[in-house]
Amino acid sequence: SAGPTSTYRMDIFTPPLLKLGLKGMIGKGRLGPNTLALMQKHGAVYFGAVGGSAVLISKSIKSFEVLAYADLGPEAIHRFVIEDFPAVVAVDAFGGNLYDEGPKLYKQGEM
Repeated sequence: SAGPTSTYRMDIFTPPLLKLGLKGMIGKGRLGPNTLALMQKHGAVYFGAVGGSAVLISKSIKSFEVLAYADLGPEAIHRFVIEDFPAVVAVDAFGGNLYDEGPKLYKQGEM
């Protein structure tokens, strides 16, 4: 299985990875404000996946490889080849944030 982790736990590791060229992350939940600003600066995207959906997610992974920190097991840096992956763009490369904008639109009756 391959379930997402709570992304705020990874905020401390994200800045150096963005500086090295990371362009996308998959997780669940909100990102910290510093991470959001750095993601926009580096043109990176955050894909939100649903917690508890590990079996469904694993069916979308066609192949993967560990790129770094293999000793961290599931927390290592991986490259995935995916198809029909069940996630949404929660934060886009321009700073658009579904976690902020979604509730506002819902309250305005636009969703």
